[in-house]
Amino acid sequence: MSDGSLRVGIDLGGTKIAGIALDADGATRASRRIATPRDDYGATLRALAGLVADLEREAGATGSVGIGMPGAISPGTGLVKNANSVWLNGRPFEADIAALLGRPVRVENDANCLAVSEAVDGAGAGARLVWGVILGTGVGSGLAIDGRALSGRARIAGEWGHNPLPSPRDDERPGPACYCGRRGCIETWLSGTGLAADHTRRTGRAVRAEAVVAAFRNGESGAAETVERYLDRLGRGVAHVVNILDPDVIVLGGGLSTVPEIVAGLPARVAPHVFSDRFDTPIRASRHGDASGMRGAAWLWDRAPPASAPRTRPE
Repeated sequence: MSDGSLRVGIDLGGTKIAGIALDADGATRASRRIATPRDDYGATLRALAGLVADLEREAGATGSVGIGMPGAISPGTGLVKNANSVWLNGRPFEADIAALLGRPVRVENDANCLAVSEAVDGAGAGARLVWGVILGTGVGSGLAIDGRALSGRARIAGEWGHNPLPSPRDDERPGPACYCGRRGCIETWLSGTGLAADHTRRTGRAVRAEAVVAAFRNGESGAAETVERYLDRLGRGVAHVVNILDPDVIVLGGGLSTVPEIVAGLPARVAPHVFSDRFDTPIRASRHGDASGMRGAAWLWDRAPPASAPRTRPE
């Protein structure tokens, strides 16, 4: 049965699909995760439909469905574009999943879902303009205004990761090759793989980003230099957007946002590049962590945050 208040949110990732069912107050009624059927479009659709059915069965109600995904639905063609889960590109994903579920769905970029989640009842609750930044296997960002996603005319608002690194030094030109066909994209520097690759280029040691962070905490000088370069580049990249949008709150998500030293060290690296007499914009780790994407997808059907969410500008 439907009680009119259940909201199902799905975060479609490259390796996993996470789903949640929320009630009107944002409380979790059900949540599940399954593996993504990589490189198989039809199997991905069926997995999504099965996950929605399982969540609604557990919650005991039928709800609205929102889906966060890499890339975007082109307003010109209705097909997926810019997804690093490349088997989705060129497909009528929104129409196909709506037909399979037998109801309308709302589909949004996964970074925009992060921003919505954190604007509604997360680290940016109460702020008018929230910029959500994903620092993970890939790099992206999304925008929420008054708790709603800002997609843009071409559905590319927030595509920060595929802009060039601002103010590149001579040793940063032309930059690493990116899967999008360009070189030196922010994603190639600021993703977890980008941090690890930079460490390998400088030290000759091939390790994962987690190992670099662990070595940094143990006082290893090469790792400390890698983290400092990362923070410097992240500061330049963030300041470039601050100078354009001047957001009320910046929320960091993705695996690297769980490194407190990165969150704490970032404001001092942003400030020198901001065109203002001061930089005091809060930079916070996401409150909902890995759940932000699916929670934001669930809130896509809301025009406003729940009544319980604070509406004052955070200090």
